[in-house]
Amino acid sequence: MSLLDVFSIHNIMVHIPLGKGGYDLSWIEAIGTVFGLINIWLASREVTINYLFGIANVLLFTLIFYQIQLYASMLLQVFFLVANIVGWYLWHKSDNMQGAQLMVRWMASKQLITTCIISIVFIALVAFNIDAVFIALTHIAVEVMQKIGIHLQVPEAIPDPYPLADSTIMVMSIVATVLMIKKYVENWIIWCGLDVLSVWLYAKQGVYFMSLEYSLLIFIAAFGTWNWINLARSSSTKVDIAHKQDVML
Repeated sequence: MSLLDVFSIHNIMVHIPLGKGGYDLSWIEAIGTVFGLINIWLASREVTINYLFGIANVLLFTLIFYQIQLYASMLLQVFFLVANIVGWYLWHKSDNMQGAQLMVRWMASKQLITTCIISIVFIALVAFNIDAVFIALTHIAVEVMQKIGIHLQVPEAIPDPYPLADSTIMVMSIVATVLMIKKYVENWIIWCGLDVLSVWLYAKQGVYFMSLEYSLLIFIAAFGTWNWINLARSSSTKVDIAHKQDVML
């Protein structure tokens, strides 16, 4: 078996009797999903090495999206790859006191309001233009791959059946990723909502294994919310103590 065969979506690990005709779970999807779950679990515990598993998850899912011709989704993985690398770098520097220390905290009211407004605007823009946006992204992805010698045909465009839900997941996933890198508690609250929405959306689309995966992620995100709230409270206490000591000096 060649390396390409190992990473093929047709290299089936197990047949799952879900939905009409069941679901063939490939090794690459199973391993990528496990890496994704480990990534989120470690992130919920504020463990920097989570980004290593995040990078592995992104790379494997990029190969999956390539093989099933979801080029726009594949292109979106570029953002997540860069975000994981940047997050790992910043968290590592903070851990080793080599730069500004990142502490788990809540967003300031002004930041929160601004983020909400910008997010709503972008969700609306993407939702009303989602087919055009993804067709454009798909063309870009295909052109990029053709330039590096991979000859592909642009897949037939099919209208998005759930543009608002799909746009919300796309935009808010980016927002939540950025907030996680900056160690804001709100990122986990966003992930909780997105995971619930994803369970519903993927079930409606008949992708039951992904729906099951996001069901698990709901509990991890809920733990992350609880844990980071406690970490934020602890960080706030440390800052208050340090401030009082500086005043006394």
